[in-house]
Amino acid sequence: MRTTRLPRTLAALGLVLLAAACGKSGSPPVKGPQPDQLPVYKVAKDFQLPSSSTWKRAKSRGRLVVGAKEDQPYMGEKDPATGVYSGFDIEIAKMMSASLGFDPASIEFKTIASANRETALQNGQIDYYVGTYTINDNRKKLVGFAGPYYLAGQGLLVRTDENDINGPQDLDGKRVCSAAGSTPYQRIAADYPDAELVAYDTYSICVDNLLTYQVDAVTTDDTILSGYAAKVPDELKVVGKPFSAEPYGIGVPRSDNALRFALDDAIALHEKNGDWQKAYDSTLGLSGRKAAPMPPINRYPAS
Repeated sequence: MRTTRLPRTLAALGLVLLAAACGKSGSPPVKGPQPDQLPVYKVAKDFQLPSSSTWKRAKSRGRLVVGAKEDQPYMGEKDPATGVYSGFDIEIAKMMSASLGFDPASIEFKTIASANRETALQNGQIDYYVGTYTINDNRKKLVGFAGPYYLAGQGLLVRTDENDINGPQDLDGKRVCSAAGSTPYQRIAADYPDAELVAYDTYSICVDNLLTYQVDAVTTDDTILSGYAAKVPDELKVVGKPFSAEPYGIGVPRSDNALRFALDDAIALHEKNGDWQKAYDSTLGLSGRKAAPMPPINRYPAS
């Protein structure tokens, strides 16, 4: 039973990618954002932000460098055939680029693992980061946050034949996988110490381990888990209710308050003009997940 399910599942995932890359007649429908259905964002003309060292550096190079995830369906995913990134977080990054006066098409996306986000911002490897990045007080000591632009919650992904795990209370003695350095990993370690934690750099490796029966569950934000479940609904399911609040923010260098405030303004603008909802509907909304209400922006003072 176990040996027959895995090839079928991996084949399904592979065919989705093949269809996206080749678009051959008879291929299965692509379960992901379609370029012709994504919003177009108006680029701000003559925008200037001279008080931001990050913005000035980007202006000098002629493009923004944005950190992102590449393995989160409908949130931040990279097509291995074309190198193109897609998903709700990618659209948020594009909105911000347009408001800062840069053509979104010129963005240079860089995949940054969860454990390396703060370092990448501190070292100037990226100008800002959009990738299911939960705002919390500990991280605010290291980086700045614009937003939040979405409120998620931690959940659990299991195989469809799993009936014993319905929430975090059922994790005692279970092998649970999450990303190293992530908030979900830390929460399970602190609140459910009898679970056996397994950590990798990416959630996609966790999902591979789940499909091959090496772990019993994957835990992270419900947005990410919904994307994986939507890709292979016969094999994976999200169980239980969210057991945390995860406000997603845009990470910026901690000292660059001018950039942070400009991004706060941009988030508010794109919510008001409808871009935010259009972006959601054409990305994460395709997973069948209804959009949570937009949380209030936290314009905390400069430190």
